[in-house]
Amino acid sequence: MTDAIRPLIAGNWKMNGLKATIAEFDAMCAGAAGFAAKADLLVCPPATLIAGFADRARGVKTLAIGAQDCHPKVSGAHTGDLSAEMLADAGATAIIVGHSERRADHGESDALVRLKAEACWRAGLVAIVCIGETQQQRDHGKTLDICGGQLAGSLPDGITAANLVVAYEPVWAIGTGLTPTASDVEQVHRFIRDCLTSRFKDEGPRIRILYGGSVKPSNAAELMAVANVNGALVGGASLKASDFLAIAQGCPS
Repeated sequence: MTDAIRPLIAGNWKMNGLKATIAEFDAMCAGAAGFAAKADLLVCPPATLIAGFADRARGVKTLAIGAQDCHPKVSGAHTGDLSAEMLADAGATAIIVGHSERRADHGESDALVRLKAEACWRAGLVAIVCIGETQQQRDHGKTLDICGGQLAGSLPDGITAANLVVAYEPVWAIGTGLTPTASDVEQVHRFIRDCLTSRFKDEGPRIRILYGGSVKPSNAAELMAVANVNGALVGGASLKASDFLAIAQGCPS
């Protein structure tokens, strides 16, 4: 991992979480203070919990609140959608866009993800842009081609290390318990870094690249030790404070 880049551990709660889960979040807030010298923490709950969580996290310097998706436009006749400005107003500081589940379940294209990333910046938020290959694409040796294409199509111009995080999530590893080998992760993250540096010059080496896909306390330290892995996008393990904080503990000191 690049020494100059502060790790980010982001939890994607997906479609999980009711008011009763506030106790778990409070435990995360209580434990976050111990990571001031080690990493930034971000929790992305369902939209129904963003405002409440943001209020409870007020004053916790190492833990912020994010969202899981946004609509590209500021406002309009888009029933059921939320703009980046609305999410910022609720207390979000970052938004996940282009997650493989959105790409697969909602048919989101690279072009749409790009518009959503621009919407994040318009609202003053960080865009966490997700990329990753399916099992079939991996089996056909297309991992780097797919990731390179998604990077080229999903990332707008004007990127800085302050407004973008890239998350590599091999689709076949999400929620399956499977993870690539450390050498596989290193290869893809090095490729992503090279793509970012080639296109965005001096900003490229400073952009955080997260690994996602069945990250858990038992494999976090090994994954965080891989070159160009600057943190993790955590799914199911981010729902429990003990697991989420244990993953953060795996960040190099």
